[in-house]
Amino acid sequence: MNRHLIILFALFTSVFCANTSNAQSKVLTEAAPAAGGFSAPRLTRLDSAMNAWVKQKWVNGSAVLIARHGKIVFYKAHGYNDPATKEPLDKTAIFRIASQTKALTVTAVMMLWEEGKFSLDDPVSMYIPSFAHEKVLATYNPKDTSYTTVPAKRPVTIRDLLTHTSGIGYPAIGTPAENAIYAKSYLTGGVGTKGQKLSDAMSRLGSMPLFFQPGEGWKYGLNMDVLGYLIEKWSGMSLEDFFEKRICQPLGMKDTWFNLPPEKGKRLVNFFVGDSTGTIKKTGSVFGGSLDMNYPLQKTDYFSGGGGLVSTLHDYAVFLQMLLNGGEYNGVRLLSRSSVRLMTMNQIGDLHPNLGSHADVNKFGFGFFIVTDEGSKYGPINAGTYSWGGVFSTSYWVDPKEDMIVLAYEQMWGPYVANTSKAFAPLVYQAIND
Repeated sequence: MNRHLIILFALFTSVFCANTSNAQSKVLTEAAPAAGGFSAPRLTRLDSAMNAWVKQKWVNGSAVLIARHGKIVFYKAHGYNDPATKEPLDKTAIFRIASQTKALTVTAVMMLWEEGKFSLDDPVSMYIPSFAHEKVLATYNPKDTSYTTVPAKRPVTIRDLLTHTSGIGYPAIGTPAENAIYAKSYLTGGVGTKGQKLSDAMSRLGSMPLFFQPGEGWKYGLNMDVLGYLIEKWSGMSLEDFFEKRICQPLGMKDTWFNLPPEKGKRLVNFFVGDSTGTIKKTGSVFGGSLDMNYPLQKTDYFSGGGGLVSTLHDYAVFLQMLLNGGEYNGVRLLSRSSVRLMTMNQIGDLHPNLGSHADVNKFGFGFFIVTDEGSKYGPINAGTYSWGGVFSTSYWVDPKEDMIVLAYEQMWGPYVANTSKAFAPLVYQAIND
């Protein structure tokens, strides 16, 4: 190869690599819909629908952010933070994101894995001794909550925790057996927990029976709370400090907290409960009064990796864009592209996450629900899309094929809230116009 060809090849390579890097490293900016390949007129259908949901009294209000190719093409709230006073819902408000905390926990775990702190197939008992010699529930007597067990065939591993295949259940929201067995040991779902230490609770959990043999089933459980405690052990930092110093501050996420600063308290949205008559009432507590919905403002040192955070649409969109970029955002790399690949691919083999309709055809990665080719036939969302949400009616998805992130936040329970979810995805995809 002569000298001129070598120079041209070098120039081409440098330009190609620069363009590839730029394509993978988008920073969110607000732009006209056309900049993200959306039709502005067709996006107005989403505005109309969000207004209709409020008028029909399905919800008090909704907030949505859509970004494609790094361009925020829709970032709006419709409805009310207080229907009684007509106080509008603010798109920059702070929401209780509950199980959306899990994605940050998984990210933290994978950051520490990349640092060599552990191996994915390490037994949990290497780090929490009470997980040694685990037992699996064999029989349960609801009359006196007694039970029998059989030995686990193998130890629970870090990979099992990441995929919810450990056999660990979820207190209060699980089966009657789970709820009763965990209640006797004062184990909670993690959010708003008072008078306990995370280290003590996770050690007690290790002595509790599993609800199936490790790796042989899928059950949504306290796995991420266990991982949150392990993050503390591996890093030497509290989970709160790890999130703030290693994830939120580097990404510029200023409104994501376990303990919401008092000066930001006015931005915490109200929570509502609706009924079949369309009556929507603001409530200060849920779960029979056991959870005060002002918990983000009540100082805690029990950091639930499964559900403790509050955040905003924009903060969480930045976090999701980091994942969509392959682990990097605005010059800050948290994860390698390989780790993001592991997090967002099928990690449960022939098992299926038992989550609602069509669960028998979709999969689960490390902390994310994964849409398969078969699953994609039921709606507009593409195969390879990864998603999750929170119990207080927040949700998100990342569609790599469309280079798109979508978030929809509400703070309400009621019989009609699910109607908004069913209508939402078609309204997003019908507006794509390139």
